[in-house]
Amino acid sequence: MEPFENRSEAGRQLAQLLADYRDQSGHGDVIVLALPRGGVPVALEVARHLHAPLDLMLVRKLGVPGHEELAMGAITHSARVLNEEVIRNCGISDEALARETQLERAELERRASRYRGDRPWPSLENRRVILVDDGIATGATMAVAALAIREQHPAELVIAVPVAPPSALARFAHLADRIVCPMQPTSFWAIGAWYRDFSQLSDEQVSRLMLEAGELPEPTRRGASP
Repeated sequence: MEPFENRSEAGRQLAQLLADYRDQSGHGDVIVLALPRGGVPVALEVARHLHAPLDLMLVRKLGVPGHEELAMGAITHSARVLNEEVIRNCGISDEALARETQLERAELERRASRYRGDRPWPSLENRRVILVDDGIATGATMAVAALAIREQHPAELVIAVPVAPPSALARFAHLADRIVCPMQPTSFWAIGAWYRDFSQLSDEQVSRLMLEAGELPEPTRRGASP
């Protein structure tokens, strides 16, 4: 399997597999949601190809204090998912969990303001939601995003990523109505290994991409944050 040139090329390949959602505004009201930062250039290509609106699904990991790389949960604007085993084994107090949640919620709000401005969030109820990232490794971020979307009762939830190991994709069988992933290596080291250019995106680049997305069709229905 040859690696993708970059995230934009991966998005174009992914879009080809989602062609049946093209121009479907009258058949379930399709919307593409990107997981920042890496999922944004992938999702932008998908949205362009499908003639669908693009927005963000903001998620922040809740790291164990002193061992931030270890996730004890994650949050979105409307949901929090906790890893009770990690919390119990690490002896995390309610106060420590509340502090970490407050810190990450502040960063969530900062990113929402930076990337989206003051635009209202689209409603996802009865819509066909395509949730996009640049790949799945552990799947923790994607899982909390999918759970938060499910709470808004979409007509359909599609998880679409360019690359992920089959073992990771299997974890989402109960959350997604459909999973689209063109590259599924069984030997999986890291997402970046499957891209020739896997440069990290800055806030400025994400903001610029979202401005480009402003040229796409606007969601017709507005509502609560995803």
